[in-house]
This record gives sequence, structure tokens and C-alpha cells, in this order.
Amino acid sequence: MVVDMSPDDLIGEHREVLLKYHDGTVRQVLVTDVETPMPDGRLIVSRTDPQGLITHVNQSFIEMAGYPEEELIGAPHYILRHPDMPAAAFKMLWDTLKENKKWHGYVKNLRKDGGYYWVYATVIPNIRGGQLMGYTSVRRKPSRTKVREAEELYRTLS
Repeated sequence: MVVDMSPDDLIGEHREVLLKYHDGTVRQVLVTDVETPMPDGRLIVSRTDPQGLITHVNQSFIEMAGYPEEELIGAPHYILRHPDMPAAAFKMLWDTLKENKKWHGYVKNLRKDGGYYWVYATVIPNIRGGQLMGYTSVRRKPSRTKVREAEELYRTLS
């Protein structure tokens, strides 16, 4: 279940953006320009079921996303999608995963407080006995150079 964002949760000035997700869900998100830098040496880990619903998060995920664990478990992973992330980036991710291959990329995630954080993400399909059981994603701190390159590239994609 997706929990709505509240102006009471925000830090800084915000703008409202309507996002439409691949499954047809539409959600109004509240976005600020406040970045929370990924700490050195930390890994964000999450697992989902095959439909992308979150089944596991580590403490680093909870802290960076700004949601309590009970709001994350069972929610679609796309609740972290920042409106600056082009749909084409996620199409590449899903095209790769559908081939049961590992995907790597730079992702700008939306926090519950309207801010954002950048990660270098690796997403791996979990295959057991030839059947897709879900996905595991591990994220780490990206270099600022790579973040700037991703920002430039993402502005050119739709």
C-alpha cells in the first residue's frame, strides 16, 4: 500500500508533481530540493516479490528513505521514484531483469520528507528452481562525478 506524502513530513519548500507508474497507479508527490547524502560505507538493501512489492528492507534503507519499516513492507518499490528519473531509465532496468540479468545504474530516489538521495544500484533477479522469486537490490554511495553525468543524461531522456 502506498502511503500518501504529507506537507507535515516535508523539509524545505516543495512542489507538487503527479507521477504515473507503469501499473497505471497515479500519485501526487511532494518534492523538495533537499539532498540527503548517502553515508560512506553504508549499503541499502531491499528485496521485493516478482511484482515489485517490498518484502525486506535493512536499517540503512529505512533511514535513507525516511519511511518507517511498516510503511515500506508491502508497498511497491516505486514509491521511491523521484520525478526527475526518466521512464526510459526504468524501462532499461526492467528489460534487463526480464532477461534474468543483473542491472546496474544511478538512481535518484525520493524520500518521504520530499527530499532525495542518489545511489548506485545493483538489482538482481532471485531465481530458485528456475522460477523467479523476486528481486534483491543493493545500493551504495555513488561518486559525485557519476551523479552529475547521470543528471545530464536523464535530462535528455523521457
